[in-house]
Amino acid sequence: MELLSRTIIKPSSPTPDHLRHYQLSFTDQLCPPVYNSFVFFYPADEADLYTRFNSLEISGQLRQSLSTVLTQFYPLPGRLRDNIYVDCNDGGVPFLQVRVKHCNLAHVLENREPGELNKFLPFEFDGDHHEFLSGVQLNIFECGGIGIGLCISHKISDIFSFFVFFKSWAATFRGEPVLEPPQFESAALFPGAGNLFGYDPRNSIFKTNIVAKRFVFSKSAMEELVAKHYKDKNTENLQRQSPTDVLSAFLWRQIVAATKVERKTETAHELVHYMNLRPVMCPPQSEYSFGNISWAAKTVPSEDDEGCINLASQIRESINKVDNEYVKTLREGGVVGSVGEQIQRVARGEVVRFTFTSLCGLPVYDQADFGNRGEGAVDRGRHG
Repeated sequence: MELLSRTIIKPSSPTPDHLRHYQLSFTDQLCPPVYNSFVFFYPADEADLYTRFNSLEISGQLRQSLSTVLTQFYPLPGRLRDNIYVDCNDGGVPFLQVRVKHCNLAHVLENREPGELNKFLPFEFDGDHHEFLSGVQLNIFECGGIGIGLCISHKISDIFSFFVFFKSWAATFRGEPVLEPPQFESAALFPGAGNLFGYDPRNSIFKTNIVAKRFVFSKSAMEELVAKHYKDKNTENLQRQSPTDVLSAFLWRQIVAATKVERKTETAHELVHYMNLRPVMCPPQSEYSFGNISWAAKTVPSEDDEGCINLASQIRESINKVDNEYVKTLREGGVVGSVGEQIQRVARGEVVRFTFTSLCGLPVYDQADFGNRGEGAVDRGRHG
């Protein structure tokens, strides 16, 4: 990897004074200082000399369109202050341009080792770059393909807002109008909570040696897994369960078998699924409502769930409980006080947590269209 340039991209027009102070919501405040990160790969068209030999022009277009779209997403080039607000001072977003040597994009797409993908990102997942709330790395392969690595701080964005930004940037790159401007109203939905009852989100980052592995379930394998689950269960109840629920239950069974998890009475095990709160609120919030408008649905497997007898149903029930009434309690601060204690229980080993994140239902590939770059591929680096 050869670093060709590092520049700071600022909004094409200054942020108005009345927008300089962007208040964090308490759901923002609770998030640890880590990055949501993805790499978007675009193989070169062998018949298209433009895509193969005009990487400098592509770089210029990316920088210009990024500068333009940042005027609407003005917190991203700002700076976080004391886990309370963002100073929208137009400080800018790092843009790194890197030449990838002795590595073909086709090889990367075939292997996609999670740890190897991190080198295509501008920041480490939990690195020391938290002065910046977002960053971009343009990776130029010798074959003519490119990879766009994007990081956005979890302090201001969940994964749903991440893709809203990327979709808007891609539309700007293509010269199309942004369909809908972002709405920065999360603090109005979930007002900030002062000192968070003494909870410090930095303490939720446990720096241990993490081994990341990739397992691919083909479409036919997923269909077989779901069909087997239907066969083993009452289909009337299973109609409400998604393939993600079934796969989560299957993975839990494999975790138990592989690690021989001991179900001690003093140790609780939780399965956590992060879900989008926007559609369950009343009235529903727009997908362009920017921020951490998501929450964890927690499932505690019962004693007989090593064989996944009821776990998929339990998962769906836990997710369904996070409804508008639950959100009302959340907005009133009814569950915030317990968050710090929950994290401490995890740190003490009293709770073992298994976290699942699903991108199913997100139009990831549609949103990653940067014009005439051919068919793209999306991947996520190693996360903690």
